[in-house]
Amino acid sequence: MTRHPSTRPTESELAILDVLWDRGSATVRDVYEALYQQDGGGYTTALKLMQVMHAKGLVERDDSQRAHVFRAVPTRESTRSRMLGTIVDQMFGGRPMELVLSLLGTESAPKSEEIAQVRALLDRLERERGHD
Repeated sequence: MTRHPSTRPTESELAILDVLWDRGSATVRDVYEALYQQDGGGYTTALKLMQVMHAKGLVERDDSQRAHVFRAVPTRESTRSRMLGTIVDQMFGGRPMELVLSLLGTESAPKSEEIAQVRALLDRLERERGHD
């Protein structure tokens, strides 16, 4: 039975999850090379983080080969959803529209193509709600 993560991933754990989500699975060496090698970080840093993540249920480990292969347990989408829910609750009083308005009103305003994507999403939502 798959364990579900009991805690929210840290920033370092999210970086590792991104590597695993992009690749599907990876060894500690793969993660080390992707995240830490250029910065001079240690292989043991990646190893320790991935061991902690395994204990938390964030990754599964296939130890049938000499080099253990890890894969993410939660999906990228479920992790985003859970973390966004926490942000909406804590920072925006549980009101998602406040988050949207805040994001759209920042100095780094969306590009025209992004605005078109938002409009298309809003149109789709209106059509779907029209059938309720």
